[in-house]
Amino acid sequence: MSDVPPDLHEWVTFADEDGDTWQFDVTFLTSNYGCIYGRGCPGVFTELAAEYEHGCCTYGAHFIDKNDRQSIRRKIEQLEPHEWEFSDRAEEMGGAIYKNDDGDWVTQSVEDACILLNRPGFEHGAGCALHQAAQRRGERPIDWKPDVCWQVPLRFDDSTDDNGHTTFILREWKRRDWGEGGVEFAWWCTDDPLAFGEDRPVWKSLREEIVELVGEHPYRRLVDYLIARADDAVPPVFLPHPQVRRHGSE
Repeated sequence: MSDVPPDLHEWVTFADEDGDTWQFDVTFLTSNYGCIYGRGCPGVFTELAAEYEHGCCTYGAHFIDKNDRQSIRRKIEQLEPHEWEFSDRAEEMGGAIYKNDDGDWVTQSVEDACILLNRPGFEHGAGCALHQAAQRRGERPIDWKPDVCWQVPLRFDDSTDDNGHTTFILREWKRRDWGEGGVEFAWWCTDDPLAFGEDRPVWKSLREEIVELVGEHPYRRLVDYLIARADDAVPPVFLPHPQVRRHGSE
């Protein structure tokens, strides 16, 4: 594999019944990536800082649209004070969500991270107060968290050409997707072998999130393809993720 370009990814593309195109990053979706929040994640500071247990919550959430923002406001209202370490601070600041100087709606920052992030030593442990509250109620965290927070490390894009043809793309979230600040991160999970130790592929471990993004039918077509291809080769042959290749060459 020494002659393989460092960031080479394998893709599968198919058209749906409407004639639109779907593209899936097979290399990422068949990789053993897994979020390591709370398990040594170095976070997204400009220096490695696993001890803070911030994960990718350091800079808070940017809301995709008004519906996203209003949905999270309603969930925040359901939080009990004992579930949210900074509930008092939110009241002092006029709420957990505000419009920043760039005109974007975002979550407030407290002590160098998102106001909704409970820190180490809190009675319920470190982690997103919304995520923890959803689990406590037996509900889906993706129904409680800002869209960007449950989508990462998946990136779903679509574009429509002048003829009305839409191309949908599902891929891994890269540094560039954070904007200019992404290049300053000391560490990013899809860039490092440390996050590639899950015991099952992404298309299984993140099934709920993928279906929420693309819908059941495109997901089913993807899975049928992956299973059929795996059945045709023993062992199944998929291009390893660049970070797995890099780790194997060290």
